[in-house]
Amino acid sequence: MSSTFRGEFLQPFRSSMAAKRLRVGILDLVTKAPTKALWARVMHPNLASIMPQALAVWCERAGHDVTFVCFTGNEDLLAELPKDMDILFIGAFTQAGQISYALSNMFRKRGVVTVLGGPHARCYPEDARKYFDYVVGFTDETVIEEILSEVAPHRPYGRYLAASRQPRDLPSVRERWKFIEPTIEKSPTRLKAVPMIGSLGCPYTCSFCIDSAVPYQPMDLDQIRDDLRFLAEKRPGIWVGWHDPNFGVKFDDYLSTIEEAIPPGTISFAAESSLSLLSEANVKRMAAAGFKVMLPGVESWNSLGNKSRTGAKTGLDKVRQVSEHVNMILRYLPYVQANFVLGLDCDVGDEAFELTKRFIDMTPGAFPGYSLLSAFGEAAPLNLEFQRDGRVLPFPFHFLNNNQAMNVVPANYSWKAFYDHVIDLTQYSFSWRNIRRRAFATPAVFARFMNVVRAVSTEGFGRIKYYTNMRHMLDHDRSIQAFFSGESAEIPSFYINRVRSELGPLWEELPKGALHHDPNAYLKKFEASAQEQMPTVIAGRKG
Repeated sequence: MSSTFRGEFLQPFRSSMAAKRLRVGILDLVTKAPTKALWARVMHPNLASIMPQALAVWCERAGHDVTFVCFTGNEDLLAELPKDMDILFIGAFTQAGQISYALSNMFRKRGVVTVLGGPHARCYPEDARKYFDYVVGFTDETVIEEILSEVAPHRPYGRYLAASRQPRDLPSVRERWKFIEPTIEKSPTRLKAVPMIGSLGCPYTCSFCIDSAVPYQPMDLDQIRDDLRFLAEKRPGIWVGWHDPNFGVKFDDYLSTIEEAIPPGTISFAAESSLSLLSEANVKRMAAAGFKVMLPGVESWNSLGNKSRTGAKTGLDKVRQVSEHVNMILRYLPYVQANFVLGLDCDVGDEAFELTKRFIDMTPGAFPGYSLLSAFGEAAPLNLEFQRDGRVLPFPFHFLNNNQAMNVVPANYSWKAFYDHVIDLTQYSFSWRNIRRRAFATPAVFARFMNVVRAVSTEGFGRIKYYTNMRHMLDHDRSIQAFFSGESAEIPSFYINRVRSELGPLWEELPKGALHHDPNAYLKKFEASAQEQMPTVIAGRKG
């Protein structure tokens, strides 16, 4: 059903909606379980999503009472969520799949209608429908109005709704502020970041990325200008985290908007962008406008040259060029994280890992961000190929966060060899020698603090410990060996026990079977759809 048709269809219901004032709960799951980690306490309040806040505004516009909770890992969810809700919306990444299923189950037993949105709903809609009354893909105000007009339980499978495209506009920061402010105040430091977005979708077509198939769509510049002025007046000195998958595609438009809106130094900015957009002239202009943090994607030394501005260069030639480029950025911006994906099919042997070490040697000020290749359900076209080849393993969603599990069998490594390389690279990256070099290469106090805390907590030392344990189990745990080889789909006790421990009391609310999912559901859905669209050919005989 198109958004236009839905809007016309819903007109008769809108007067009755106003008469029925609903008690709406909205939960933004920034993390997957309670945590006391220092990094989580400092940074999770700054990682809130935009769509749950937009949803809260839409629900209030429709005349309903809204309770908004952003779960950063420190809250008592059962105390913060009201017990008398009519409907609960949950926004979740896939790593929060299990906790979202447990919460939905608990509240459905109390008569609450539940809705799942966010990346997990887009990536695994068929699985999520088993545990929610509604599952939503692309979401706009009309989709939400349709749910609020019905508010009905759907069993045994929830109802799936999606707009035909991403919303053309979103509620402004000014409108979202009542939901933003309590969230950022949870951070114990002066580093408090407001989520904003300048565009949806991405012009690049990285085959492993969820935004690769989403058309690029710039947002309204007048609204961005007004939001920045609002923030500069409300909270001078605050940070803005741009949630664009690739900030600055229309560079002059966005930088001119920022420069016109606020004086330099009023707001600090963090963004993710491709090296292809970060020329020295552009970086210099960004620095003058208040940009302090940049997260460029390098991804691979053997492919994606268009994104890293290296063309056909690969191997050590690409390392040298990217290192020179990132060092240039560091002369203007105090904090740079270079992002890499480990385990891509283009990588073979020691080379990819050794080249990354050389990059670290040549670029001491950059923090290396590593992701293990993961196939998130329906997120990207490449996942169909992985599923056709039988390479996707059914790890519980709880571990699909780009580092605790790689659910794609590597093409050119055994599992033991792959983890040997990952451990070696991680130990090298977060050795005390390189932690010191990184600190001395980043003179800004906040940059030093972030780099050191990240290295000695979950992203550095924590991952070394985790990967080392995984490597040990690949040698000694028969259930792990069988699972990783695809010999068995039974989830090893290591993973079950870890979910049980991390969910705490919510483990008892996890529905039966909710740790399992079909890793080939996307392929089956795709093939069934293709079969339905095939023309029927009736063979006849000449008579």
